[in-house]
Amino acid sequence: MRASQRVRGEDVDLVDALLSADERRRSSGTRFDELRNEQKSLGKLVAKAQGEEKSALLQRTKELAAEVKAADAEQTGAKDEAERLLRSLANLIDPAAPVGGEEDFVTLEEIGTPRDFAAEGFEPRDHVELGQLLGAIDTERGAKVAGARSYYLTGVGALLELALVNMAIAQATAAGFTPMITPALVRPAAMDGTGFLGQAAENVYFLEGDDRYLVGTSEVPLAAYHMDEIIEADKLPLRYAGYSSCFRREAGTYGKDTRGIIRVHQFEKVEMFVFTTPEDAENEHRRLLQWEKDFLNALELPYRVIDVASGDLGASAARKFDIEAWIPTQGKYREVTSTSNTTEYQSRRLAIRMREEGKVRPLATLNGTLVAVPRTIVAILENHQQADGSVVVPEALRPYLGGRTVLTPAK
Repeated sequence: MRASQRVRGEDVDLVDALLSADERRRSSGTRFDELRNEQKSLGKLVAKAQGEEKSALLQRTKELAAEVKAADAEQTGAKDEAERLLRSLANLIDPAAPVGGEEDFVTLEEIGTPRDFAAEGFEPRDHVELGQLLGAIDTERGAKVAGARSYYLTGVGALLELALVNMAIAQATAAGFTPMITPALVRPAAMDGTGFLGQAAENVYFLEGDDRYLVGTSEVPLAAYHMDEIIEADKLPLRYAGYSSCFRREAGTYGKDTRGIIRVHQFEKVEMFVFTTPEDAENEHRRLLQWEKDFLNALELPYRVIDVASGDLGASAARKFDIEAWIPTQGKYREVTSTSNTTEYQSRRLAIRMREEGKVRPLATLNGTLVAVPRTIVAILENHQQADGSVVVPEALRPYLGGRTVLTPAK
């Protein structure tokens, strides 16, 4: 655990502080039990004693009551401290994950070839200009109504979102996922249990008057769906595909991606979530990645798959793969999906267990984005644009867009 904290760039001293608090919890618990036993024995002696002996025993009873109370308080305090420190620790990292910071990822594969627009004889427009030409994206009125990083999807833009969501749900359902529409507001226990109140807390919206959080991903309500439950092993894996709005404060991103809809405060997403055995978690992680690749392949987008480095993992992930689509006008790949193996980290915090052959133990949870709508729209518009500002609709998406083959500029 010390090594895991170190490569994550997290506080290594938390491990020793936790061990110390746990030692205090155990020793104070032992002391409390000893004093309680003495208290019970003393009660029997008092009943039989007389005279000065009884007075002495009664005096000891008073002293003992104070000592028991102090030992109980010490035990409770040490237990609370150990629990707080335990929940401050990030998940134990997968030894196979690359070590380093944000730029130390490992590229696992590159799929597709970015278009050579120069060879085609025109300069590509970015998604904002294309969105305006198509009557699909309105960021100016979004900012007027809701502030920076807000937008409207209008006309074919709105239809494109619905088409992507329906396509994603259709693929997930065909793969055996149960479609879910999840709550956007959750209690603190759900948010904390999934690990989003640690390093990610600054990006979470909190409604203080209601003691509720707005979710940044449907991973949170999906993970908490079986909170405090025991699941029979023969029912695993349980696979859910959650559609939800996602809310993120984007704290710490001042000046980044201020143009367009790449980094916004609210967006829609279809998230895959799996409960499975710890033994099958690694294989399930690869399956989730393949389902994400299948979706992007169907959209005919060039992309790369990266193995995210230790210092760039969220607290809950033991290992994470990102898929980054090529964005022509930026000349680089940008994240559009990710999938994380969170092993037993979330299930322990949410008290979700599995029962197998009469034995109960924690299970594993995994998550994977099938489609995050705004960034996928960006990738589609920019990669499939034509010289006249029209955009060719990928063949797989056409049935979900009423058979449209091309999105044409609005008149």
